[in-house]
Amino acid sequence: MKEKLELVENSFRQALAVTSDTKGLEALKVKYLGKKGELSGFMRLLKDIPNDQKAAAGQMINRIKKSFQGQLDDRREELKKVEFEKQMDSEWIDITLDPLQTHAGSLHPVSLVQQRLERIFESMGFQVLDGPHIETEHYNFEALNVPAHHPARDMQDTFYFEDGHLLRTQTSTIQIHGMENLEPPIRIIGPGKVFRCERTDASHDSCFHQLEGMMIDKDISVSHLIHFMRTMLGEIFESDVKVRLRPGYFPFVEPGFELDISCLLCKGKGCSVCKKVGWIELLGCGMVHPNVLRAGNIDPSIYSGFAFGMGLDRLAMMKYGITDIRPLHGGNLNFMRRFATSS
Repeated sequence: MKEKLELVENSFRQALAVTSDTKGLEALKVKYLGKKGELSGFMRLLKDIPNDQKAAAGQMINRIKKSFQGQLDDRREELKKVEFEKQMDSEWIDITLDPLQTHAGSLHPVSLVQQRLERIFESMGFQVLDGPHIETEHYNFEALNVPAHHPARDMQDTFYFEDGHLLRTQTSTIQIHGMENLEPPIRIIGPGKVFRCERTDASHDSCFHQLEGMMIDKDISVSHLIHFMRTMLGEIFESDVKVRLRPGYFPFVEPGFELDISCLLCKGKGCSVCKKVGWIELLGCGMVHPNVLRAGNIDPSIYSGFAFGMGLDRLAMMKYGITDIRPLHGGNLNFMRRFATSS
């Protein structure tokens, strides 16, 4: 064991020497000091060595662990100083400039909601992924359990290119890419722009934004889905929101559900956005269909998971009291300035 520990020490020192930012430092900490890290593996091996050697081996592991932690702390302080100096250089401003000659810009309300959701899900251990706007039919339909001539394709009429590629109709495509490139357990979200041949009205447009999410592990159930959805809604609206979960059909989940929230614009009384019913369909969700897991090279006999997808535009409308989706996709600066101080 001593020789193996010395190899780990050498490996750690080499990796630490080439780590150039605090993000890489955190990855290094997880690799060597995490619950599934290198040193934890040695601790689990103590049960297999003779009793008269356990005390010495345990002391050696603890000494190395303290040494690693100390080196990480010292390196973190060094990197923080370097990153702070870089930030000071990049964010330097000339305070002699007349501020009255400039107008502060603002993030788009959809971007504000997206960034807020990313922070919420990252705090719950989810990884944010991105994907291409132009996809193949395999990723947009077939890998999501929507084969050719399936009726569900009629609901996602989209824009095709001459070579057979198409503008993606849903960010569920990111989930397939994620499963192909990651190993379970998987927690991912994929925000982005999607495209459909929609008739434009107060709550629909041909170009809009979605955020898809997926969690895959052993023994995942609907209760896990409900927990994460309640947590997300409570954080984004910063208040209790009336919700209902009802059965819904989506080819890529089984069972599938529609999650509705009471319309925050009309307080459930009925308006043009909620089609006079008092409820807004916020997202579709359910347990990932075994065919989708297989398409992502994951064995459904071992793993299960849940998935969900929501419209960021509708969520922004609910959060900021916007009664028509069309101004969100226009260029009216007076409308956008309303959100200059939003967060």
